[in-house]
Amino acid sequence: MISQRRSTVAQEVRGGIATFFTMAYIVVLNPIIIGTVADKTGQYLGDGAVPNLPLVAAATAFVAGVMTIAMGLVGRVPFGMAAGLGLNAFVAFGIASQMSWEDAMGLVVLEGIVIGILVITGFRVAVFNAIPPQLKTAISVGIGLFITLIGFVQAGFVRPSAAGPPLKLGELGNGSLTGWPTLVFVLGLLATVFMIARKVKGGILIGIVGTTILAVVVEAIAKLGVKTPDGKNPDSWGLNAPKLPESVIDSPDLSLLGQFSLFGAFDAGKVGVVAALLLVFTLMLADFFDTMGTIVGVGSQAGLVKKDGTMDRTREILLVDSVAAAAGGAGSVSSNTTYVESASGVGEGARTGLASVVTGVLFLLAMFFAPLTEMVPSEAAAPALVVVGFLMMSQIREIDFSDYEAAIPAFLTIVLMPFTYSITAGIGAGFVSYVVIKALRGKARTVHPLLWLVAALFVIYFTLEPFKGLLGL
Repeated sequence: MISQRRSTVAQEVRGGIATFFTMAYIVVLNPIIIGTVADKTGQYLGDGAVPNLPLVAAATAFVAGVMTIAMGLVGRVPFGMAAGLGLNAFVAFGIASQMSWEDAMGLVVLEGIVIGILVITGFRVAVFNAIPPQLKTAISVGIGLFITLIGFVQAGFVRPSAAGPPLKLGELGNGSLTGWPTLVFVLGLLATVFMIARKVKGGILIGIVGTTILAVVVEAIAKLGVKTPDGKNPDSWGLNAPKLPESVIDSPDLSLLGQFSLFGAFDAGKVGVVAALLLVFTLMLADFFDTMGTIVGVGSQAGLVKKDGTMDRTREILLVDSVAAAAGGAGSVSSNTTYVESASGVGEGARTGLASVVTGVLFLLAMFFAPLTEMVPSEAAAPALVVVGFLMMSQIREIDFSDYEAAIPAFLTIVLMPFTYSITAGIGAGFVSYVVIKALRGKARTVHPLLWLVAALFVIYFTLEPFKGLLGL
């Protein structure tokens, strides 16, 4: 296989290492995104009253390692897998805010199962054709803006305002930034942007590590501490004070594995059947199409895509990806998906699954360094969120804004995600407006029946509470 694809063992090992270092930031970033958000019951992942970042980091690395190795052995391609950015933000802010973490992760498992069924039955083509290409792009762009806003808020660069505009720049809101943590964020963002512009391999991870080191030095000198609920020290660190942990290496705690409730969210006392189905569909939509684009893009770079657009073992690749989505939920780390950063390994010469095995083994080794995540403040991780948001938003060039029938729904999808702080609201508004515009233009028959069904479900979703009020329920 290696020689047939014009590669060598050395190239595969080198490519696997390169892919790991361009993806390794997720071991730090995923805990920052999902490990610092309380669910509806006020609990953090692991049933804790306070965040436990090493716990989430260990589980993140474990699931990524196992599924990347599976991609190498079953898919036989150099594709790395880990918790999907954008998907984890949706799970944290769009799902867990409505239910417990166990129920939220149960929906992630269901999403993976649904995608697996679509792959096995071949129905994935019908689903792919149901959603207009420009809406698919808009979803990715909107999530990018949403992640960017999260990064700015977590860094204290943008803050909620008690009076005046909803958001303001810094604490004073007069155009001036205050506080050492905000300065650390700005310097980290500039450094990370510079490395991304220069196409430095592992630039995001280097940015997180470098900014964290700067934050540790600042804290050692200034001793700022952490912000308190009374708001008396607004210019302190937002999440945790950066300092060296008591231990750098420790046995990984994998107690998060298996903490999910498959159908808990469907209970009438929680979000209900319709809302739960829409959440599963939204997850599936983002995960499914993002994976398709990544596989084609990275596969083409590796020379694995044929002239007719097909690729060998596509079914096996997509099946592993669907299992990874379910595994991410079962491991309480959010849906795992194929990473576009795999292109870095391909650039180093990786062409076979051996590179993925190397990447997966390195992820498993990373579990033992989970305590290091405790020293990463949100101000050091936020630059990565902003940069990832930029990378996702760069796809906006694929939207034809001269075609109003598609551009207006795409616009609503993009802007409503950050403006409403809800990925679901953005997707729902895009689908409903697309169907309505097509119908009013006399083009109802051009809309795929599946899209009509989804739009109808979103209408029910948006109007459920008002109707409950009218009926006195």
